[in-house]
Amino acid sequence: MAKEVILLDFWPSMYGMRTRIALREKGVDFEYRDENLREKSPLLLQMNPVHKKIPVLIHNGKPVCESAIQVQYIDEVWPHKNPILPSDPYQRAQARFWVDFIDKKMYEAQRKVYATKGEEQETGKKEFIEILKTLESELGDKPYFGGDDFGYVDIGLIGFYTWFPGYEKFGNFSIEAECPKLIAWAKRCMQRESVAKSLPDPEKVVEFMAMLRKKFGVE
Repeated sequence: MAKEVILLDFWPSMYGMRTRIALREKGVDFEYRDENLREKSPLLLQMNPVHKKIPVLIHNGKPVCESAIQVQYIDEVWPHKNPILPSDPYQRAQARFWVDFIDKKMYEAQRKVYATKGEEQETGKKEFIEILKTLESELGDKPYFGGDDFGYVDIGLIGFYTWFPGYEKFGNFSIEAECPKLIAWAKRCMQRESVAKSLPDPEKVVEFMAMLRKKFGVE
């Protein structure tokens, strides 16, 4: 009997994209349910009563919340192909450190780039570029963050890439000019079917960001 896997998600979520990619890396069939975050479904509220947020991975009726935890869970439950986390404990700790860094730093900085204006936006842009440069420095000359193989940190970061055109448009700057190696890495990731299928069209994301800007009153 096939294991039942449902993903409660929202299409532009860079966090939900992580879980989509991990499931596809493992070849796991799953039912994708796009949530209306203004009117959260009873299932979402039931499965994530603490945070009431997407993404929620439901496996055989049991919920797993928080995208970074979901990716680790997927790697443990389906270990048969494409390992996501390194087998070495030290390398695994390092990978977790960098995803934690992304989770603590990226969201607020990127939000300032497109959802604020004036001095706040300029400060946000500087912070955002600094974070990207730190990540680019960690990547170095490796094809992927973990070395030769696509893995946990790549999955943790790549969802933001589909938002890059919007950051550039609304922030009026070029990410490639600042971080060429990071863009080359992102294009390499996009050649993987699991990533290409999981990231939405950047133009749709730009439209979504424009709608958020109107909502936040920064147009």
